Amino acid sequence: MALRVLTWNLFHGRSKPETPHSLLPEFAALIASWEWDVALLQEVLPWWPVELGRAAKASARMALTSRNVLPALQRLIAEPFPHIFKSWSGGSNAILVRDRAILEHRIVQLRLRPERRVAHGVRLEDGTWITNLHAQVHGERGAQADLDRAAEATSAWAAGAPTVIGGDFNIKGEPTAFGYRHLAGHWVDHVLGRGVRAVGRGHTLERGTLSDHAPLVVTVDR
Repeated sequence: MALRVLTWNLFHGRSKPETPHSLLPEFAALIASWEWDVALLQEVLPWWPVELGRAAKASARMALTSRNVLPALQRLIAEPFPHIFKSWSGGSNAILVRDRAILEHRIVQLRLRPERRVAHGVRLEDGTWITNLHAQVHGERGAQADLDRAAEATSAWAAGAPTVIGGDFNIKGEPTAFGYRHLAGHWVDHVLGRGVRAVGRGHTLERGTLSDHAPLVVTVDR
């Protein structure tokens, strides 16, 4: 069963150049307008995943990442001013799934220092596991270690079923992980697969001034 996979780092809900108000409506409308089956999102403000899923008519799962100190207070003071608080607004990763049941959701912690990083994955109704990764930014050696641990965890969860890992790997070249094939990439954003192939070439989508990353999309099939 073909899956159209989107990965996008949301830059903590910010734009380039910066905008002095919440951009949730703009991000939600854009994500909802694109064609995808699974969206892997990084640097998502923690109160956004449910709203993004609602706008896109998708099921949403999330995993908290870094700088979530006092979430309720952070939201209260940072929501109107994302351009001021930036990553100190708190962070999460989100997986959105359209038109397919999510049968399982798992999270593995990759590191606590220099910042908390996790990989989280969902099992779809056909058995395929899709994992979302935001690897650390402080050097590609550490980022590769995060990818290796995420790939190992995903393979264990899948127990031989097809798997896809996508996200912001913070690796500029073509990343590798044991047993996985590189399916698409742009800058530091990539999609890898095991037991699946890319149908056509991955490509970026137009996002205007939103985020400092371009959304990357690729269709995969067994």
